[in-house]
Amino acid sequence: MRSGILRAAAVGAVGILAAGTVGGCSATGGESSDGVSVITTVYPLEWLAERVGGDSVALSNLTQPGVDPHDLELTARQVGSLGSADIVFFIDGMQPAVDDAVHQQAADAALAVNDLVELREVPEENGGGLDPHMWLDPNRLSTVAEGLGERLAEVDPDNADTYRSNAAGVATELTEIDADYRSGLAQCATRDMVVSHAAFGYLADNYDLQQTAITGIEPDTEPSPARMAEVARLVKERDVSTVFTETLVSPAVAQTIAEEAGVQTAVLDPLEGITDESSGTDYPSVMRANLETLRSALDCS
Repeated sequence: MRSGILRAAAVGAVGILAAGTVGGCSATGGESSDGVSVITTVYPLEWLAERVGGDSVALSNLTQPGVDPHDLELTARQVGSLGSADIVFFIDGMQPAVDDAVHQQAADAALAVNDLVELREVPEENGGGLDPHMWLDPNRLSTVAEGLGERLAEVDPDNADTYRSNAAGVATELTEIDADYRSGLAQCATRDMVVSHAAFGYLADNYDLQQTAITGIEPDTEPSPARMAEVARLVKERDVSTVFTETLVSPAVAQTIAEEAGVQTAVLDPLEGITDESSGTDYPSVMRANLETLRSALDCS
């Protein structure tokens, strides 16, 4: 669970650490190579910065592999590193600990995804607010890639053409992924997608699917027995064949509902991090694996 006390302590420690924080140190405390210092906060943004920035960027990500980014708490060293970054690339509203530290210590370096694309509204039954999982919309991520390329070009004009070219290449790749999803999910026996937490709204909106989430936008929320019974009933009534689990969240609740309804489970990865359990090694490969999982579960032709 998030701790306001820990966030405040970390931010308060910046004054002590700032004098000893040297440009080029990574957010996790290791030394980085020379280049534009970019700190990201969640895996898909790390992947994007790596692809757009290339060898000209010294990149570090605040969320370590296997850690649920929603629950991220920053160490004092990580908070201190923000003050020396050229760009802090984040999604405002996703990680309160990050928001606090960025707004207080790295406002001039901040590049919020929210300023590059519009985020979807979360329905009230799933907690309301803005949905941070915009990377599950390849079109939005393409726009963000171009925005990051422009920001890098401003910070490092000598390599501006390279950044813009890299961003264009990423945008092309993301457009191809979007096209595969549109064709792959065009003809399906069912369009109901029952998921562990409400991370897949962008997929549902883009490709005419119906997301039913066991929990809201925060994956660690404990569903009530009534909610679990409601979802199990929906699975039966709509002849849903699969309840989707995730890689970074315990599958226990989803498995319980699947057993109650007499259906199977399968992993649909929200791409909040890459681990040994992931169905691919990077954003494109996991997105394509997700597509095949959906096609099988939804009986698409």
